[in-house]
Amino acid sequence: MASIFITGNSKGLGLGLTRYYLQQGDTVYSLSRGVCPIEHDRLQHKQQDLSNLQQIDAALASLLPDSVDLVILNAGMLGKIQDLADTSMQEVHQLMDTNLWSNKVIIDWLIQKPVAVKQLILVSSGASINGNRGWGAYSISKAAVNMMAKLYAHEMPDTHITAYAPGLVHTQMQDYLCHDVDTEKFPSVQHLVDAYQTQYMPDIDTAAQAIAESFAACRKFASGSFVDIRQL
Repeated sequence: MASIFITGNSKGLGLGLTRYYLQQGDTVYSLSRGVCPIEHDRLQHKQQDLSNLQQIDAALASLLPDSVDLVILNAGMLGKIQDLADTSMQEVHQLMDTNLWSNKVIIDWLIQKPVAVKQLILVSSGASINGNRGWGAYSISKAAVNMMAKLYAHEMPDTHITAYAPGLVHTQMQDYLCHDVDTEKFPSVQHLVDAYQTQYMPDIDTAAQAIAESFAACRKFASGSFVDIRQL
């Protein structure tokens, strides 16, 4: 059985992945801002706001073993869909700390400990390459995640790294996008509205199984690659 480390597993995709791996008999270690609603003897969870970068090292030290088969850096925030010019620097800093720099702190700790990691997944997004109006700091953060994967691939030759776009998953983020965003001003959101509550936007458990089963195929690509689940 494998050992898995997941961030951002109190809800959404991270929660679905946690449930999937536990069902497979794996051991899961996790960090998230909220409390994970799952209680299981093979789940070790610590509550930690990953935007508070200074506290991450201590949380990891009290959580992780000396080797992990799979690391899934999933924690992230969307922020508001709005023009970049309307986005405050406070919003940008919080989003970048959560989506990008927390990953650097975690990866650096894994290297320095050292913790042996076979495969590392940095959860990215199609927004990292689309550049659509309204996705602003989120798109920037995920584009930087893609480059982070490339850069760390040079520094971690024994770990296969992927910047991974998981496709559409029905989460609270999608509830916001499909109900509270002006699709005339931000037309890229319309395809999400069209997919909402259809087979094209699966629930977290259905999506988690498909996503987890696709991680092996990521190894067909060079370490550091950006991979969209729709490519697999």
